[in-house]
Amino acid sequence: MFIQTESTPNPATLKFLPGQTVLEMGTADFPSADGAAASPLAERLFAVPGVEGVFFGHDFVTVTKADTMEWDHLKPAILGAIMEHFQSGAPVMAGDVGGSSGHAEHSGEDGEIVNQIKELLDSRVRPAVAQDGGDITFHGFERGVVYLHMQGACAGCPSSTLTLKMGIENLLRHYIPEVTEVRPVAV
Repeated sequence: MFIQTESTPNPATLKFLPGQTVLEMGTADFPSADGAAASPLAERLFAVPGVEGVFFGHDFVTVTKADTMEWDHLKPAILGAIMEHFQSGAPVMAGDVGGSSGHAEHSGEDGEIVNQIKELLDSRVRPAVAQDGGDITFHGFERGVVYLHMQGACAGCPSSTLTLKMGIENLLRHYIPEVTEVRPVAV
């Protein structure tokens, strides 16, 4: 098994490509070891000292390290953990837990606007962000403000504010006049 690695715009996060499907659908975000019991692979990765976050996409795993650690020391252990996991035949997610679409539900008078926002996120934003090892999901819409949740390499990335304001906000405002601003949320 050969696992490729790619840097991301976030220097604390690396993207690992195992050459096979990680999640059939959706994504799974583990910003800390607390929720890792839902995934045998996440548990294995959090067992590596210095791993602070794990994120799964369709065909990639992103790992966020502690600021005090160097990739030269962490990378071999992470590669070994990913390789051991896939060779063991164990599932990525425990039981029948799968990835989630990530978008929050929204009901109310702005339903059509929210559907347009989600469609633009799914078709234009999320594929580009996945290339960088992360995900951005809809969290809410209120009085013209779109609230988005950043995951994986996007969470804590130095360029995430610029991406939100100059990229996503401009895109949404162009196609949906009711959108006035985009703000990040921490879940």
